[in-house]
Order: sequence, then structure tokens, then C-alpha cells
Amino acid sequence: MTHLRWGILAAGGIAGAFTSDLNDNGFTVQAVGSRSLDKAQAFADRFGIPTAHGSYEDLANDPEVDIVYVATPHPMHAQAARLVLEAGKHVLVEKPFTLNAAEAREVTELAEAKGLVALEAMWTRFLPHMARVREIIASGALGEVRTLMVDHTQDLPDDPAHRINALELGGGSLLDLGIYPVSFAWDLFGKPTSIRSHATFKETGADATIATIFGYDDGRVATTVSASDTRGPNRASILGTEGRIEIDATWYNPAVVHVFDAAGTETDTFTAEVTGRGMHFQAAEAERLVAAGELDSPLLPRAETVAIMATLDEIRAQIGLRYPGE
Repeated sequence: MTHLRWGILAAGGIAGAFTSDLNDNGFTVQAVGSRSLDKAQAFADRFGIPTAHGSYEDLANDPEVDIVYVATPHPMHAQAARLVLEAGKHVLVEKPFTLNAAEAREVTELAEAKGLVALEAMWTRFLPHMARVREIIASGALGEVRTLMVDHTQDLPDDPAHRINALELGGGSLLDLGIYPVSFAWDLFGKPTSIRSHATFKETGADATIATIFGYDDGRVATTVSASDTRGPNRASILGTEGRIEIDATWYNPAVVHVFDAAGTETDTFTAEVTGRGMHFQAAEAERLVAAGELDSPLLPRAETVAIMATLDEIRAQIGLRYPGE
């Protein structure tokens, strides 16, 4: 497959990680855009990118760019994605896709109208070990899958100005960390029929710890814990009537998958060799969609991205969390 020419919109840490994985896995990174030309040029020099732009608009309108990765803070995702789509470019938007479901719906509807790919960069969904988890469940090896237990917990800076603590940047553990286990629950079980949430908060008003229980009509349960002020095991367990899956820390990165039977005997282990963090797998899926003339990924359909944002909206409503401008 002939690789598309990628543009990187914003030049922060996550943009660097993504670009590094693209470079290490043979993708073409053509340009980077930042609100500061100096910052864009420094990023371009660091990663060997041919073109640096001093504005997002210039990047979006660069005729040498086919697809753009949006790596701004959450509240700017929707605006940046719309800019890219209006310029006729495909877009891969860092998770969470937007700040809320209304924004997600606007972006996906615009992409549909333009006939362009708009994919959420929930990179864990595209990793090889997650594909193996789906295969194991589909094989029936676990029997009837009943429960998911998963955490994403980190001890991050307490500085009020740090993005994880700043409400104006969409800060808090839910959108930054909790999106991973929430998306995982959706991947395994689909839409929950009941949601219960509990949270603690930092002085800035950002959520520090959040726990959720998702219930489903058939009795399945998914429990999640996310935190920005305490580091936990960062493992995931999937329980079935005939066995279970344990995903090692950190489960949302490329990780080892263990399969146990009902007696607790390990019956299978899966380890994938991945170059870098594995963020290139989502880029490969975006390129596959474009090459195939498809707009929607079966691994993460646009409607599901919108629905996941609606789930996050409901959790925020339950814990009383609103962002400036909403």
C-alpha cells in the first residue's frame, strides 16, 4: 500500500510519540503545524519532517498533506478536526475524540458529508494484543463472558497549571485516563444499560479519581477505576464461565495476554513484538480505510465514538463535572 502523507497538528508530547512511531515503521510524515513557527520548526528538525507551518490553517491547506493527526488538548479537537475536514483532508483525532458528544456528532457528520475519514485515535483498540483478546473471546474459550475489571491509574503532577489539573484544558482523570477503560468496556460489551459513577476532585475542580460500574441487560458488568493521583496495577481482567483473561501492566500499551481455564491453569500466553509504542497501528487502519474507499472502521465506528463520548457525558453529569464554555 502506498503510504499517505501525514501532517501533524500541534507539536506536544503525544504528537512526538505518534510521529516517532510513524517514522520507525515506514510511514511518511510530510509536515507539522503549530501556533508557533519556531516550535513547529524545532519539531520538524527533531523528526526529520520536510515542512514546518506556523499555523494550523497552513498545515490543513498544505497540498502535500493527505491526512492530519490532531494532537491538541481535548477542548481544541473539534475545531481542529473541522478545519482539516473543511480543507478536504482525512483526519485522525487523538482520544478523547472531542470534549463531548455534541462536538463528536458535528465532526462525524461533517466527515460523512465530505466523504472523508474521521477516526478516533484510541490507539489501544488497534494493538495486536487487543486483536488477540477478541479472537479468544470469539473462540468460546472463556465460555460466557460476564465481567470486565480494569484500571488506568497514574501518579501525575499536582501542579494546578498542568493540563491534567486544568479544567480549561479538559483536565481530569476521566477524559485523559478513564477514556481507555470506558472504550474497552464498549469494545467488549457495547452500550451499557446502566451507569453508576463516583469521583473525588482536586482543588482546581478536575476529577482526581473516578470509579464506574456499567451494567448490561444480560447481567454482564464492567468496573473501571481511573486516577491521576495514585498509581495502581494497571491490569485488566476478563472473566467468563469457563475461564478468564489477564492482561499485564500496562494493559493499554502493548502487553502480554494470559489465558486461564476454569480451574485457574494457564492455557495460553500471547506476546506481540511491537516497534515503539504501537501508535502506528491506528495510522495503518486510517490508511487502509482511505485505500479501500471506506469511511468507517469496524474496529471503531464513528457512531461508537459518538456514543462513547455520550457515556463520558453521562458520567460527568453524575459527578457534576462541567468544562468552561459548555
